[in-house]
Amino acid sequence: MPALNLDTDQDRIAERVNEPETLFVACLCAQWCGTCREYRDAFDKLADRHPEICFAWIDIETHADRFDDLDVENFPTVLIEDSVTTRFFGTVLPQAAIVERMLSDSTALPGLTGAPKLRPALSVV
Repeated sequence: MPALNLDTDQDRIAERVNEPETLFVACLCAQWCGTCREYRDAFDKLADRHPEICFAWIDIETHADRFDDLDVENFPTVLIEDSVTTRFFGTVLPQAAIVERMLSDSTALPGLTGAPKLRPALSVV
């Protein structure tokens, strides 16, 4: 299954992030960003390989009212969080292998103090 899109799959995302054992991976992007558009296919293929993880594609400019407090300066920015903490939040090169390596042992990613958590904003339907 390709990454869920907040524009069309809001209820499904909320359902998945409410499952405490589900790892959540979001690509925070902008429609105008050519790099993001090129990365989309690779991100969807990554989601296909990991159906146990909730992958979401979020255009943060379309949803600025929801994610106004996020400090996204470059695209694509990836956020990885579990039900307890944010494990990664930052800009990545548009290569799925980078996120794949982080996911291979997400428990090795330390919790980030003060990093944003998207689950609260997404779990409301």
